[in-house]
Amino acid sequence: MSASRTSRRILRTLLILGVVAICLFAGLGSLGLTGPDEPRYAWIARAMASTSDWLTPKLFGQPWFEKPVLYYWTAAIGFDYLNSAEWAARLPSAIAALIAAFATGLLALWRYGARTARATVLIFVTCAGVIAFARAAAPDMLFTAALALALFSATNIVEKRGGFPVDPLRIPPGDKVDLFLLGVWIGLATLAKGPAAIILAGGSVLLWALITKNLKIALRMLHPLAIFAFAIIAIPWYVLCARANANFFHVFIVEHNFDRYLTPMFQHPQPFWFFGPIILLGLMPWTAFLFGAAFDGLRIVRHHEWRTSSGFFIACWAIFPVLFFSFSKSKLPEYVLPVFPALAVLLGHSFVCAMEHARRKAQWMGVGTGVMWVALGVAGAIGFHRLPMYTPFNREQIAQLAMISLFGGIGIGIVIDFLSLWHKLWAAVAFTAGACAVLVVVAQAVVLPKLDPLLSTRQMAQQFRATADNAKIYSLGDVNRSCQWGLQFYLESDSLPAFDPKNPDEHYVLMTWGGDMKLNDLGVLHRKVIARFLPYCWIESVQAGTSP
Repeated sequence: MSASRTSRRILRTLLILGVVAICLFAGLGSLGLTGPDEPRYAWIARAMASTSDWLTPKLFGQPWFEKPVLYYWTAAIGFDYLNSAEWAARLPSAIAALIAAFATGLLALWRYGARTARATVLIFVTCAGVIAFARAAAPDMLFTAALALALFSATNIVEKRGGFPVDPLRIPPGDKVDLFLLGVWIGLATLAKGPAAIILAGGSVLLWALITKNLKIALRMLHPLAIFAFAIIAIPWYVLCARANANFFHVFIVEHNFDRYLTPMFQHPQPFWFFGPIILLGLMPWTAFLFGAAFDGLRIVRHHEWRTSSGFFIACWAIFPVLFFSFSKSKLPEYVLPVFPALAVLLGHSFVCAMEHARRKAQWMGVGTGVMWVALGVAGAIGFHRLPMYTPFNREQIAQLAMISLFGGIGIGIVIDFLSLWHKLWAAVAFTAGACAVLVVVAQAVVLPKLDPLLSTRQMAQQFRATADNAKIYSLGDVNRSCQWGLQFYLESDSLPAFDPKNPDEHYVLMTWGGDMKLNDLGVLHRKVIARFLPYCWIESVQAGTSP
């Protein structure tokens, strides 16, 4: 091997490792825990670590059965060993995204070769949806990683049972290990988010089997080895938790699975087509590659190659979850996160095939990616200009960020389009991935820390502690859940009792819009704002007495 080839290989490896490290791990603590979910999940994990009760998830001291236990176990380890609450809460998702990237890369390497594996890994870790959920204190990325590993094992089983053409130089060994591992991965996915793991994995395989008439191979995956591995991984916690908590079955299985799917009781109704735009946005900046993969799928159908196509089997792991959740009465963007590993493999394979056999198509896939960057730049500029007046940025800073976003997106898009039209297609992919990594660094270092008081209660809690130390806080009225649960997490408070205007002592009261009017009506003197979570709520120092 020549020195130049060795140097190129080293540079490619360093690029991939650098992009993976930055996109999945950089700045996990740049932003405090956001929304109602992150503080809630983090609280439960921290409580597990402090109480050593590894069986029953508890929120503010009470059992909480919205999700199974895998995320809480992994995050609790972080709370034992890390000083940063944000890193402890989010590190499980980042590591899970790394595992999912490894699984997708390994699948692409095994089925399609090293070039497709490189493209697949770069595409997966730089997708907007993956970058976002690799930074979420939630079980969704663990669920995705476990299903990505299940996809790899299931693909191996189908290959070894004759479902795909096999390279004659690669004689497949037996599938017993793959069957056992398949059960392990689905068991872990069931510990991450529940019975949906069985439905998504089983439904994807069944969809492929019914269309290709390979039901015998699908039934092979119900081998006793797979069932045994699944049982020893998933069932013990469910059984023990149900024995320790009489309402576990009803709350978790009935309410948070059947009712969530069949009814809009959790207030997340969306139209049937909701996940289409979510996937297109989540794949940014690689969305244009999806259309190339779609054309490949149409070609396979026209030439009647889909019956023995490994690509069609992988595609079923993207098609079925979208169909399944599209019929759900409750829809959230993270529901389709498990389709991204399969899509990354298909997009990587489509691009590499185009480079080798249809250069013009590969060029236009690259040009389309450049257009996506221009669209991202325009969207970013509009987003900055629409920041509310109370944002921590002043108007001059907003204008500067908008201009940087606009011209940065246009500049990146032009470079990618130039490289694509100049037939430097791998350079276009590498530049796109590198640009994503730079964008992550800028966001974590410049933008998100400034938006922290707008998105998280972390600074609010710090301000309150600096002013009032460990004084008790009372709540007034219907306070925003993101504010209340986030503040309780950061102040390590089990509850915020309702404010009693008859108590003559000075209090600190958490309130939201209209709270000051309520204090006036109650005859309570409110002195000054101690801390604020923009724009949702604030803490005031109050004194019972006659209102001015």
